[in-house]
Amino acid sequence: MLHPLARLLLTACLLVPAPALAAAPIRIVAAERVYADVASQIGGNTVAVTAILSNPDQDPHLFEASPSVARALARADIAIANGAGYDSWMTALLRATRRRGRVVIVAARLIGRRRGDNPHIWYDPTTMPAFARRLAATLENRDPVHAAADRGRLAAFEASMAPIETRIALLRARLAGTPVAATEPVFDDMLRALGMTVLEGRFQIAVMNATEPSAADIAAFETDLRERRVRLLVTNAQVADPIARRMARIAREAGIPVLPAAETEPPGMSYQRWMLAMLAAVERALPPAGGK
Repeated sequence: MLHPLARLLLTACLLVPAPALAAAPIRIVAAERVYADVASQIGGNTVAVTAILSNPDQDPHLFEASPSVARALARADIAIANGAGYDSWMTALLRATRRRGRVVIVAARLIGRRRGDNPHIWYDPTTMPAFARRLAATLENRDPVHAAADRGRLAAFEASMAPIETRIALLRARLAGTPVAATEPVFDDMLRALGMTVLEGRFQIAVMNATEPSAADIAAFETDLRERRVRLLVTNAQVADPIARRMARIAREAGIPVLPAAETEPPGMSYQRWMLAMLAAVERALPPAGGK
């Protein structure tokens, strides 16, 4: 027979509710590192995020999915693609790894981009805020218990974008109308956000689509560089064909600054720091009059 005190303690223990089992994190697989980064910022410790393309030395256009990537997508609760034809392999993988209840977010659709448009949309200042809001809403719908925390992290993310918006506005006030060129349209969205005039459009599209630019477009590009009709040349930091390298050489010989722009977010750097670093690079390349 239990002592009365022991019986009281046992009763108290039985009345204390057992701690609820921690919910498993929501599994998110993003095609590109930049979306995985922002997903981690919005989801915090309630998500487990995997990026498929994360190597800055890798040519994104030559990517081939492995069985491990397919397995990760087959288990994903949320899948994220860039869209606009940039990661068409993701569409094929999603069809091959159907999962009931999986949500697919295509960033390009959030800003009205389609196949054939410039797909390098992470340099468009409107993309990541739109993506962050859609992801936060998706997480809230899937996990209402943590909705308040998700909304708090979304608010923090949007606040962290303010320095980028400020820097863009300051540069735009000084650089609007400045003629610039690029070997590919990787950074064009940011250049246009800065109000700059982007030249050599046909050349860029040809290189992006792995086709040969016309002789006339090549000659026009070379002339613009040699005669310093542009003040900045942007190149693709991860992909360079012989013609693009030739343009970069001509630009340097003419004293035109050359700015490499990557397609993959650098390791150890958040999206916000990456964009601020790129804007700082533009400012160094095109300093104010009298600046160095």
